[in-house]
Amino acid sequence: MRFLLDDGQREFARSLHGMLAAADTPDAARAWARGDQGPGRALWARLADSGVFALATPEEYDGLGLLPVELTVAFTELGRHAVPGPLVETVAAAALLDRLGDRTAAATWLPGIASGKTVATLNPLTDDSPYTLDADTADLVLIVASGTVRIAGSTGPVQPSADPARRLSRPAGGTLIADGPHVSRASACAAAVATLTTAAQALGLGRALLEKTVAYVRQRHQFGRPIGSFQALKHRLADVLIALEFAEPLVHAAALSLASASPRADRDIAAAKAASGEAVYFAARTALQCHGAVGYTEELDLSLWIRKARSLRAAWGTPAACRARVLAP
Repeated sequence: MRFLLDDGQREFARSLHGMLAAADTPDAARAWARGDQGPGRALWARLADSGVFALATPEEYDGLGLLPVELTVAFTELGRHAVPGPLVETVAAAALLDRLGDRTAAATWLPGIASGKTVATLNPLTDDSPYTLDADTADLVLIVASGTVRIAGSTGPVQPSADPARRLSRPAGGTLIADGPHVSRASACAAAVATLTTAAQALGLGRALLEKTVAYVRQRHQFGRPIGSFQALKHRLADVLIALEFAEPLVHAAALSLASASPRADRDIAAAKAASGEAVYFAARTALQCHGAVGYTEELDLSLWIRKARSLRAAWGTPAACRARVLAP
């Protein structure tokens, strides 16, 4: 199996990295946490222009079809730059709408998702959590439960979250758009897309945490030396790098499995999510320890990455739940 990206995929990653590096994503994340969508929506439109949301939208609705490998490339960069918003949920909603077989609903919502004009979200499909990400700000909120799909009619108050930029609430009511056994098949595909892209997001976030921490230990001095020269810190950072390096091929393998509709796709995706979730959490703990007291301050942009790491570790499948799926007979 080939794990290396081709030239086109690497160029796509570089273009996204360059665009996001030039944008003020920390400001967009802080504004999103306050309920101000302006900077985040502007960034969302630029991502759509780059083709990010088209990667999960069928060609007949102005997309490129479901391209799992390219999605992992994109979401690794989105994680690296801590872009706010229901990014994972939007591409999962696109996959769900495509497979429901309701052409009216698909034609109504999918072109807007591909173009970036429609921000979508849906409730978690991998656990029993009642909370939906950014339901208070999304244009389309889908509720999947008991073999039905509904468009939410209302959302409750925003609940506190470990990551303030992840706004959680409980949608309710709504209009029925699909029911029957095909809903389970469609939701399984949506969950696979969501879990895979969350794994890629966690991988990118972990790499950013490592890069920021390495830069910090090189410039902070104690006893007349940069603290990065201390053996204990070198070993700790090397362990983070190893964890991320082991997670990356699992994410790529899972994308290839989903693209080829392999019968092992669910297990491969679960393995990727477990590895990347543990790696990003390890990277966040190490970043906090290496930065010392300054790492606890909200004024430091690093806090945006650290707080997102904990949420991504649990989102769309905790490490324990993912390992159980890998080991299931």
